[in-house]
Amino acid sequence: MPVPIPLPDPLQPGSLPTALAPMQDVTDLAFMQLLGRNGVPDYFFTEFLRVHDHSILEKNILDSILYHGTDRPVFAQLIGENLFNLKRIAILLQEYPIAGIDLNMGCPAPKVYRKNVGGGLLREPDKIEQIFAVLRECCHGRFTVKMRIGFEDDRHFLQILDLINKYKIDCLSLHGRTVKQMYRGEVDYDSIRIAGEKVNCPVFANGNVTSAEKALQVKSDTGCYGVMVGRSAIRNPWIFRQIREASLGIPYFRPTLGDVRNYIEHLWNTLGQQIVPESHRISRMKKFVNFIGQGIDPDGIFLKRMRRAIEVDDFFGICDEFMVNDGKENSLFSTEPFAGVVARPNQEGD
Repeated sequence: MPVPIPLPDPLQPGSLPTALAPMQDVTDLAFMQLLGRNGVPDYFFTEFLRVHDHSILEKNILDSILYHGTDRPVFAQLIGENLFNLKRIAILLQEYPIAGIDLNMGCPAPKVYRKNVGGGLLREPDKIEQIFAVLRECCHGRFTVKMRIGFEDDRHFLQILDLINKYKIDCLSLHGRTVKQMYRGEVDYDSIRIAGEKVNCPVFANGNVTSAEKALQVKSDTGCYGVMVGRSAIRNPWIFRQIREASLGIPYFRPTLGDVRNYIEHLWNTLGQQIVPESHRISRMKKFVNFIGQGIDPDGIFLKRMRRAIEVDDFFGICDEFMVNDGKENSLFSTEPFAGVVARPNQEGD
């Protein structure tokens, strides 16, 4: 059995390590490069690569590994349950400059877990052990795992943590909810603390890490090695910089609404440029602005109006009204989502 491999050093010694959670249709090359402009995480995780009989190394995954240009390590995430094909794809990926292979055992989407992959694996510890054994044997570098505390409850949680130790997993990213909870309800940070005490590898706490202050509180409550951020990095692409600065005791960067307006403009210019007609491009933008809007106005009016926008001019006119006009560009963007302003989460990751 291999000796566990330490994680690469974080960007700033002494800071709280951070990771970008893998989110389908979000954490692609363009988004990774965007974070590179605003404050990178210490570690990236790719969108998951679906593993089945006909799987190949998808171009978008390889592009995010090869061309992000941030000088930060990237873990390639797999989702699947077929032992032969998981091994086949893991071996192929190790020909590329990845920091490790990550196994998705947390995706809560019904269309995913019904195939007994992602979060669906948490119902079958015996299957998990088979997968761990195969991937541990073929991964000559780091083999890491992202999971939730269970499928509908935590009945297998401690058994799976024992398997994490048995197969010398190099890092565990743990979302403190069950698969059935999706993104609802409170995050069980006690379970993350228990995992950190039980396993022999670094643990990233995942779930509702919404700000630098929340990250430091989660670190204090769980004793985690680091924090993994998903949806809040869509809302606030400066969050990794803020966590790094706050954990070092430095006054952290506070973006204005003008900065957020520029961020939205950059999203428009870099994401989905090939999408036509423009109405489809606006629909893709709404997936991102859906989260950004949680920090724009406390009454949620911006989100309601943005969701009804169809034309490009209307979309950006609404953005200007709430973020630029009448001197609003100098107002500070909220570090936390406004209470009661709810996004519509449809990404795995946070």
